[in-house]
Amino acid sequence: MIHLSVTQLTKHFGPEPVLDGVAFELRPGDRVGLVGPNGCGKTTLLRILAGREEADSGRVEIHPTTRIGYLEQQPDFAPDRTLWQEARSALDELIALGHEAQAVAEALSRATDPTEHARLAARFDHLQQELHQHDAYNLDHKIERVLDGLRFARASFQQPVASLSGGEQNRLLLAKLLLAEPDVMLLDEPSNHLDIEATEWLEEYLAAGPAALLLVSHDRYFLDKVTNRTLELFHSTVQSYRGGFSAYWQQKDERLEVQRRTYERQQEEIAKAEDFIRRNAYGQKHTQAEDRRKKLARIERVPPPREIAAPPMAFPPAERSGDIVLRAARLCKAYDRLLFAELDLQIERGQRWGILGPNGSGKTTLLRCLLGQVEPNEGSITLGQGVEIAYFDQQQAALADNDRVVDAVRPEGQLMEEQRRRDLLARFGITGDAALQPVGRLSGGERCRVALARLAATEANLLILDEPTNHLDLWARDALERALDRFDGTVLFVSHDRFFVNRLADHLIVVESGRVRVIEGNYETFQSLNRQAADSPSELEPASCLARRETSRPVANDEKKNKKRRFPYRKVEDIEADIFEHESRLAELHDALAQPDTHRDGQRVRQLKDDIAQQQSQLETLYAHWEEATELNW
Repeated sequence: MIHLSVTQLTKHFGPEPVLDGVAFELRPGDRVGLVGPNGCGKTTLLRILAGREEADSGRVEIHPTTRIGYLEQQPDFAPDRTLWQEARSALDELIALGHEAQAVAEALSRATDPTEHARLAARFDHLQQELHQHDAYNLDHKIERVLDGLRFARASFQQPVASLSGGEQNRLLLAKLLLAEPDVMLLDEPSNHLDIEATEWLEEYLAAGPAALLLVSHDRYFLDKVTNRTLELFHSTVQSYRGGFSAYWQQKDERLEVQRRTYERQQEEIAKAEDFIRRNAYGQKHTQAEDRRKKLARIERVPPPREIAAPPMAFPPAERSGDIVLRAARLCKAYDRLLFAELDLQIERGQRWGILGPNGSGKTTLLRCLLGQVEPNEGSITLGQGVEIAYFDQQQAALADNDRVVDAVRPEGQLMEEQRRRDLLARFGITGDAALQPVGRLSGGERCRVALARLAATEANLLILDEPTNHLDLWARDALERALDRFDGTVLFVSHDRFFVNRLADHLIVVESGRVRVIEGNYETFQSLNRQAADSPSELEPASCLARRETSRPVANDEKKNKKRRFPYRKVEDIEADIFEHESRLAELHDALAQPDTHRDGQRVRQLKDDIAQQQSQLETLYAHWEEATELNW
């Protein structure tokens, strides 16, 4: 079976085609990553497949039984609905099937005609199979699982959709798509607006699910985790590669090497032939020259290597600073809640420090404290001797929309000739007329590269970067990683890009609920420590035993002491035993409800549903009790 077949698809937005003869197939089990440089047409292709745009020519054939789901980019919610109601609306078809099954069961119990009874029984069995396959008797749990995984707070479930932030509304769109469970999901940057924890949950969900996928992402860890095939869209056409991002990256290098050798060899042969023709066009070897000219006209030209060029990117040599670049002691910051407390740092020359943490945990606030832009509630910050700071603000507020790009790249108060500024911009991939247009006309990726060029112009020896990879494509991210790795100064950065963190960081500051950890290592070190902590939770404290240097400081202990319990004291393991018992009972009730014979007895169905609701209510209480006990029982 082929879910989706694309044949000779073309699309123009001007004289040059965005898509030109694109062809591929999507089958069950395919999880395909669609990669390509910014602006190459990836979103256009997805929108055509989803029916949101029309192609100029070519065919998109979808199997009659295949349901396509597309991750919309612009929310369009009913304003009077709550978050929970909007999420539940993704299950309307499944809910309707449940109502139909109940109606068919009631009709079946009254049917006396054998033919009608057989028809109703067949329909009922089909409906039961559909409902059981989609776990339709546990819809509330399905919704909770997805909303919890995408990091919606339980307190927000009854919040009006209109009051959600833009990022939350985009997460809700993703939640609805996951709950709808289409056969094919078309996903355009699904991990946007997700922190690392939510992204990791989404990876597991998609990798374990039955849906075929075609997804666009700049998250290289995500692509490796989820995809088993890669389509590269470049110069209006696609090429297919086996495996996820890492496999694609290696195969791409190998193909390029072959393409370069083949192309260069043919170019040498062509140059020799043209030279022979030129030298002998009118001499004694005129006939041979004419023969070679005819052969040259018939030769099938090898195309140039299909190479996606990355901007070279480089930062100037850094003036030497003191051995200690930055020191923070017992740093604390709180607004309406505590963000971090008793944080000790010592950043040394040449080190690369990354900051990790969930959305809203205080990562940017910590950066701004270290920069002196925000005053901490407690603690001290000391800069080392000779330290010069350059700051990459993810909002890029230093770039005025009305300024020409070539002017915006110049740091305030610094003299720099225009040619030098243009050379600097070219180093970050901004060339030609692009350097003369207003900043406001740049794409997100171009604006990010201008901000990085401005950073390089400061010639600082401490770079502080807040989400520097936002809007950069895979090739620009790779170039930035290489440039920062070669930089001989010191780097401190916040990033959700785990590949970037893993490749660059040698120290991590992990801002978590209730504590701040300082880890010597990269993202893989962080993951290893978390696995060790999960395997041996009793050994989590002191955390310093888990790494060469890791400090773990619980925060808000006074708040815990003063916090009143909602539930009576119980051991965590006793609550977990009760949870296991109730979950087992709940599973038995769902199995009983899913049996075809059950729905021939209306009273039995109602009793089972009442028992399920009771078990779910008791489980909710137990879960809340467990959360309180794990927080306060130590």
